Amino acid sequence: MGCICFKSLRLKPPPSITSTVVDSQDDDDGDDGQYPLIFREFSFEQLRIATDGFSPGNIVSEHDEWVPNTVYKGKLGDGRRIAVKRFQRLSWPDPFEFIKEAEAVGRLRSEHIANLIGYCSDDSERLLVAEFMPNSTLSNHLFHWEKRPMKWQTRLKVALHTAKALEYCNDNGINLYHDLNPYRILFDKVGNPKLSCFGLMKNSHEGKNHSTNLAFAPPEYLRLGTLIPESVTYSFGTLLLDLMSGRHIPPNHALDLFQTKNYLVLVDSALDGQFSDEDRTELVHIASRCLKTEPEERPSIRFLMSTLSRLQRRAELWPTNVKRLMPSSSNKKTKPATEPLKLTPFGDACLRADLCTMHELLEKLGYGADDDVVSNEFSFQMWTGEMQENMDHKNHGDAAFRAKDYDTGIEFYTEFMYGAPTVSPTVLARRCLCYLMTEMFSEALSDAMQAQVASPEWPIPLYLQAACLFKLDMEAEAKEALRHGSALESY
Repeated sequence: MGCICFKSLRLKPPPSITSTVVDSQDDDDGDDGQYPLIFREFSFEQLRIATDGFSPGNIVSEHDEWVPNTVYKGKLGDGRRIAVKRFQRLSWPDPFEFIKEAEAVGRLRSEHIANLIGYCSDDSERLLVAEFMPNSTLSNHLFHWEKRPMKWQTRLKVALHTAKALEYCNDNGINLYHDLNPYRILFDKVGNPKLSCFGLMKNSHEGKNHSTNLAFAPPEYLRLGTLIPESVTYSFGTLLLDLMSGRHIPPNHALDLFQTKNYLVLVDSALDGQFSDEDRTELVHIASRCLKTEPEERPSIRFLMSTLSRLQRRAELWPTNVKRLMPSSSNKKTKPATEPLKLTPFGDACLRADLCTMHELLEKLGYGADDDVVSNEFSFQMWTGEMQENMDHKNHGDAAFRAKDYDTGIEFYTEFMYGAPTVSPTVLARRCLCYLMTEMFSEALSDAMQAQVASPEWPIPLYLQAACLFKLDMEAEAKEALRHGSALESY
């Protein structure tokens, strides 16, 4: 099995959006959305015209070897905006089977779903037609924001509305949802999250339900190749992870973080002050229950809906101006914790934010930590031997790191990670220190967190997190990271 790389390490910027306040519309969106939701059959010619001949410029979905079916935006003759999913040829050789399943989904009508309004079965062509959601996907707003990260209340709203959509489907006889992920959550004209109806149908007559990264697939799907209703709960758990962390964390990494209670990595640091510790703990707990290996141990969607409703009500009452951090002018910023910790020299240097000593010690550590990266069956030396060209970037980065040329180190380490097939926690740690040296503290904290996800048993990322948090005037969180690092090292 190959190793898993985080998308966040692919540092060429994706198409960005300016805000998570989803209130913009397409320039050519002239309809007011007031159309009756009548399910009907479309001709292929109607949909061809509506999408400008299935123009590449109208593609709105991810589409590659993992996601072979393509979604286009289009406009009908009456001005209505639509989304058209076009299946690969021969995905559904039996038109009656396709129509039967489409009609079952077409009977659903919910305010929490981007509803199916039609289909096309013409010769070997199979297409679905749904309401068009003009404000992009959860993936864009959660992972690729430019100015403001998505707020805690909004994330809870997304989770709650998704749970309500799934429960509505259950009540109406459809208890499977295929490949639930942030691309399946869409935002309408006024910013309400809605679940895509396309996930309510299989991707083909063969029931190929999971078309994306199998690292996020339910365990029973990997064993049996099929989904059961409890599989939807597992996928919902991965969605909760995305919403909490603002990153796409593989479940196997998350389970390690659950066990060590490393909430600093699990919860997006941009959300600080927007929720109580109790609410954070409860959301982490229900996410961990969703990801249970045994399906019968997972909670029901109805239970999740009830819990999320309660969390959202509490979030609405949570004061937005709570100052939970120590004042930045405090002289106690680098004072050791009340209870003495048994720290290694590196941990002690992080406690004192002694960057020069940290640099000296980190260079001496070498690359031993990379040999034990989770999910990597090949050693660091083995896979780098096959990538000599990319290794030049790392070597240049190491040379700059030794020479204390930190800007150059950042540049070359970034190039190396963009081309590497696996995550190198040591390179992340070194770039983290480069960021610290250049006073880019938020970027340094992000690298330290990524290194901890990549190598949960390595204490260095936790100590680096502490140094970053001290620099960000987050004393309580820094001390917590030191305690976790110390405990991990003594264990």
